[in-house]
Amino acid sequence: MATWEDVRRLVAALPDTDEHPSYGGLPSWRVHGKGFVWERPLRGADRAALGAAAPDEDDPVLGVQVADEGVKATLLAADPDAFLTTPHFDGYAVVLVRLDRIPVEELAELVEDAWRVRAPKRLLAEVDSRHTRS
Repeated sequence: MATWEDVRRLVAALPDTDEHPSYGGLPSWRVHGKGFVWERPLRGADRAALGAAAPDEDDPVLGVQVADEGVKATLLAADPDAFLTTPHFDGYAVVLVRLDRIPVEELAELVEDAWRVRAPKRLLAEVDSRHTRS
């Protein structure tokens, strides 16, 4: 299962990314200055809304930008053990991921997809053209 070190390694492999402190000094990762994944511990209101389904307080939770709410709904339905959301994210294309319940290979896809959602078109075209030539 995935760890914060896996997140750091996966993000570092993507162009034009950096780690930046977010709310409360927690790590977040950006592409060209736009956040796409971040540490997102659950808050009191989140825990109240989730009830018994809430992860333990020390379980690592990653916020991940997704393409749209359809992708979010698909992930939530496909693996509710690994993916969750809270009312705070209603209306937003964001899913929460329990790192200790997702395989690294699946996390790699999520991180790259999140990066693609937030990366500038010019950067995407450059990266995709390099892969086409390889």
